[in-house]
Amino acid sequence: MKSSELFATAKTLMPGGVSSPVRAIRPYPFYTAEAAGSHLRTVDGDTLIDCCMAYGPLILGHAHPEIRRAVASQLERGWLYGTPSPLEPEFARIITGDHPGMDMVRFVSSGSEATMAAIRVARGFTGKKDIVKIEGGFHGAHDAVLVKAGSGATTTGVPDSAGVLPELVAHTRQVPYNDAEALETLLSTNHDIAALIIEPVLGNIGPVLPEGTYLQDIREITRTYGVLLIFDEVITGYRLGIGGAQVQYRVKPDLTTLGKIIGGGLPIGAFLGRRGIMELVSPAGPVYQAGTFSGNPLSLTAGLATVRWLHDRPALYTKLAERARAIGESIAGTGNGSFVRSGSMFKYFFRPEPPKNYREVKECDTEAFGRFWAGMLDCGIFLPPSQFETNFLSAAHTEQDCTTIAQAYAQCR
Repeated sequence: MKSSELFATAKTLMPGGVSSPVRAIRPYPFYTAEAAGSHLRTVDGDTLIDCCMAYGPLILGHAHPEIRRAVASQLERGWLYGTPSPLEPEFARIITGDHPGMDMVRFVSSGSEATMAAIRVARGFTGKKDIVKIEGGFHGAHDAVLVKAGSGATTTGVPDSAGVLPELVAHTRQVPYNDAEALETLLSTNHDIAALIIEPVLGNIGPVLPEGTYLQDIREITRTYGVLLIFDEVITGYRLGIGGAQVQYRVKPDLTTLGKIIGGGLPIGAFLGRRGIMELVSPAGPVYQAGTFSGNPLSLTAGLATVRWLHDRPALYTKLAERARAIGESIAGTGNGSFVRSGSMFKYFFRPEPPKNYREVKECDTEAFGRFWAGMLDCGIFLPPSQFETNFLSAAHTEQDCTTIAQAYAQCR
């Protein structure tokens, strides 16, 4: 069946015909038959250079041979035990070692689950009720953080969701990104705030980058007011480098959430933090968290293989950053937008100046982006189908791929 036929059937069986809202491309999404390296092949016979990379997890590219071998080997030994496996302490040792100040980790099954649990732990540790999130920050689709969210919620114009109780959202405060003064004003007048949760680099509406000493400033402010700082590095973890944004910007949060890359393309999440905080998590402490698929052997195997590959080839990060920079430089001075990058994350915003926060991102010309996106697809380049999502490069993207991407940008803007 072709994509149009598959979508017509899917709409009768699935809400909107998709399993996640951002995939609902109009008039219908293409369906992928297979993927390898930097390319997707659709059921319609088209081959596309992929700059979505499953929204970030595939830093080594699709179907990487080392990951395939590792997963195949684990399949021979079983793929779900319901008991601890040696993979858990092995991977936990690597992850905590890569994140200074993070002493213990709990594996879960998704980034959303990780942020939900981290917020619960912060409330349990502090005994306080409220949390603060950044306007436009996306931390999954659970109730406490689905307020002025990025990602698909921004794209569809529904930053709040039906079914979220007003009395629950009343405990979620918001401040703009890159505005440390707004955070300090809020914390100085509200003494019942348990945590600030923040993407250190806004990934789901970006990348939008921290200005100056913003991250260092919010670290000091949260410490002053006894508020835990949660870095949501589901996107930036192992994407900006070993140890993610917190190592790059030299800021130690109290809790960290990870996902995407640490699963090597399989479902995973994790939250980690200081020992004194993490020992509150059950069964060691009173903050309950559990999951049937937590510590799944297949996901841990794929994640371990990926992270070891990255440890063995640290120069990859420099190479990917240089290729993203080259794409930006090749289109500099033309068009009516702005190119922003952070490592292997990049985006062309249909706004003259790079945005500094959610409100400025919302000023982008989304109609112009829609035309641009369709033109890029016609040129054989698949970008995330939203002005409010980051593009990604992988180890599988060749220099020729990047030249083709840059040429398509120049043609389609």
